[in-house]
Amino acid sequence: MTTTGYLAVSIGLALIGAIAAFFIGRLTAPRHPKKPAGLTVGDLIQQIVHDSHDGIVVLNHFGDVVLHNPRAEELGVVRNNRVDDRARKAAEAVRNSNEVVYVDLSPLDAQRGGRQPEAVHAEVRQLVEDFIVVDATDESESVRLEKTRRDFVANVSHELKTPVGALALLAEAVLDASDDQEEVRRFSAKIMQEATRLGTLVTELIALSRLQGAEKLPELSDTEIDVVINEALSRSKLAAESVNISITTDEPSGFVVPGDRSLLVTALTNLLDNAVAYSPPGSPVSVSRRLVDGHVEIAVTDRGIGIAEDQQQRVFERFYRVDKARSRATGGTGLGLAIVKHVAANHGGEVKLWSLPGTGSTFTLRLPAAATEPNPTLVPTGAGDPGGEL
Repeated sequence: MTTTGYLAVSIGLALIGAIAAFFIGRLTAPRHPKKPAGLTVGDLIQQIVHDSHDGIVVLNHFGDVVLHNPRAEELGVVRNNRVDDRARKAAEAVRNSNEVVYVDLSPLDAQRGGRQPEAVHAEVRQLVEDFIVVDATDESESVRLEKTRRDFVANVSHELKTPVGALALLAEAVLDASDDQEEVRRFSAKIMQEATRLGTLVTELIALSRLQGAEKLPELSDTEIDVVINEALSRSKLAAESVNISITTDEPSGFVVPGDRSLLVTALTNLLDNAVAYSPPGSPVSVSRRLVDGHVEIAVTDRGIGIAEDQQQRVFERFYRVDKARSRATGGTGLGLAIVKHVAANHGGEVKLWSLPGTGSTFTLRLPAAATEPNPTLVPTGAGDPGGEL
């Protein structure tokens, strides 16, 4: 064999040896699992539990906290790494019965600072052998809405009962005085008054229901504030004249807001009617408008009885009245300012109040201005005398 042949055989044997050594090394080397890239399923589950809106607590067979998320502490289910005793007892019941147990974990005291959940309900169930999971949910909003609904139904029932009862009594009086024409006329006038009050109450209840989402609001369109003010002045004219109250306004502004004209007129009329009803005869009421930080502000100012500071937030509640006797005398329903509040909110605005007992009040309806530039030369249409007295 030649030298070249020996060299080729040597190279072949070397390659065969190298390949054999590689495979032997692969077979005998210790296997280390390669760490997967990115998040594992366990990491994802842990993140979901951590960020859950519910409070999650895992207990061992001794009732000790093995795992919990931050929400469980916020809801008060876990404090100082100890679970609420009510949840612990529920966990014992689950171990004994192997059935799901529902428990009320609402706070029993008001010692914790800040705004806390009012109602916390939990589902306690077996997770795996020797481990129990407590799944707690904040039900405060549902409880609050249910309480609001009950209060509303109770208030409506009471408010409707008054005029309905009055109508029945007056009708009976008319029958008893059928031979006395003067008494019949007097009682008939009172029946008309109570019927009007009842009709107003029903109308305002429907309006309030509409504003609170029972009915879709109309599409908002560019609305001239000057027109809204003049229409509201026209509606309040008779009530103001009957008690010798003059309503003055500033000059037309040309301001435009995206809104529903009918709702805005209703809101402003309610403010004007309140100003007239709670002002002494002969006192002034004024309406002004201005543009502030991209918002149109319509202010209604009176020199009436004023509102105490502790009542200034409550006046926007349904059926709340500052002076119940005066409201009965004027036929007020207690819904006017609630309607104003919801009209403002549905237009992306708000209603503000400044008041001082014995001095008067200013209610300011604040609405986002339209993108169009105001036209100071615009002459508003509708009833009323801009810049003068009503």
